[in-house]
Amino acid sequence: MSEPNKFQCPTMFSGLKGAVWADLPIEISGGITLAALIIPLNIGYAQVAGLPPVFGLYAGIIPLAIFALFTSSHHVVGSQDAPISAILGTVLIGFAPLGDSLRVEYALALALLCGLLFFVFWLFRLAFLANFLSRAVLAGFITGLGIEVFTNQLRRILGAAHSIDGSGLAAIAEHLHGAMATSVNTTGYFVEVIALVESIPHANLYSVAIGAGAFVIVRLMKKYAPKAPAALIALILMTVIAAVFGLDQKGVKVLGAMTSGLPSLTLPSVPLSDYLRLLPGALAVVAITLCEALLLVRSCSRKHNTKADGNQVLFAYGMASIASGLTGSLVSGPSASRTAAMDAAGSRTQISSLVAAATVALVMVFFTEELAYLPTAALAGVVANAVLNLIEVEELREFWHMRRSEFWIAIVCLLSVLVFGPLEAAIIAFLMATIDLLRRASRPGTWVLREAPDGSHFIPEETDRASDTSG
Repeated sequence: MSEPNKFQCPTMFSGLKGAVWADLPIEISGGITLAALIIPLNIGYAQVAGLPPVFGLYAGIIPLAIFALFTSSHHVVGSQDAPISAILGTVLIGFAPLGDSLRVEYALALALLCGLLFFVFWLFRLAFLANFLSRAVLAGFITGLGIEVFTNQLRRILGAAHSIDGSGLAAIAEHLHGAMATSVNTTGYFVEVIALVESIPHANLYSVAIGAGAFVIVRLMKKYAPKAPAALIALILMTVIAAVFGLDQKGVKVLGAMTSGLPSLTLPSVPLSDYLRLLPGALAVVAITLCEALLLVRSCSRKHNTKADGNQVLFAYGMASIASGLTGSLVSGPSASRTAAMDAAGSRTQISSLVAAATVALVMVFFTEELAYLPTAALAGVVANAVLNLIEVEELREFWHMRRSEFWIAIVCLLSVLVFGPLEAAIIAFLMATIDLLRRASRPGTWVLREAPDGSHFIPEETDRASDTSG
């Protein structure tokens, strides 16, 4: 790692160093695999944020390539992911409703603001702040976001909006929100759950079959064919089924026509005063990206014995965010699932990300007509499967057995997301992290080495564990 107090100018191509011609076929194959993951998931994450599908696809072209060129990590993939999409959707609902053209403008403005904040964090060498956010806080916050996004995808799979008289599920949600807003101070999650239950009798069975089918295919392929592009295969199969049986005429919603071609330069038309209103949301996006990305960078560096400058990674996210705001795409974050997929494919440099960006660009030029027939229920099934990895059940169980206090910290952060919403929960998570840091500093733990029962090695054990696990 670089010296923390020494200013360094950002460099390019660090993530490409070490590439050799012999590895090029593996990198190309990995890049095509990455594109096969990006296309369906980014479309789904754009829907999570309440934005046009093309926003997700554009994020896989210029922002992906920019991040690959500026990052110091050889392995981390900078792409759209569920936590950032969930926060983005929550922020934008306060500025423009679904379907409003202003929603796009504010999404682009938010991306530019995130880029400026990343540059501030890079300039003042603040990557070390990620060290102060405990696993419990991050696990609770991300798990809450995962539950929220998963619930939202279940609503899309039901397809009830096409079966209900009037304005569909949106009318139910609006009615319930109006009835409960005065007594339940939430941003809508529990109202969404009630609306989801109310809509079950009105579900479109064809839509349910498509969404559940995509979900099951991805799960089975991850188990029995982990290297195959399960999400892409599931979407192709469900699209063919929907087209052959004319399911779009039976209430199954499809993606619809999209703008073909490459992204063009654009500037958001947003009043300067509204940038201040966007600031809390941008801070939440940057904070989550900073913590998740740097943890992922360190994990990859340890595994592959490589070096990566965390502050340089923040600069790369700043450049990618500015590129997102100027090219009409979603703001990008760290993607642990796609990073793991590239690692499994044998990719060792960011060349695979550049190949993926070129592949997505080709799809946008030549194959957007085929994408128009994708059933949204199938996309929801794919995204629902992806966000299951965010629900840290095993980690919560580990906290319960190893350190009861961290378990309750994680639960408070989880419930904060569901009760108050991601933005307020981010503030609570920061406060919980500060309190936890002060608590640990005031009562540092004492560890001793105890001989294992078989006498072959020693096991570190915290002497005050019994008092901590009691709650």
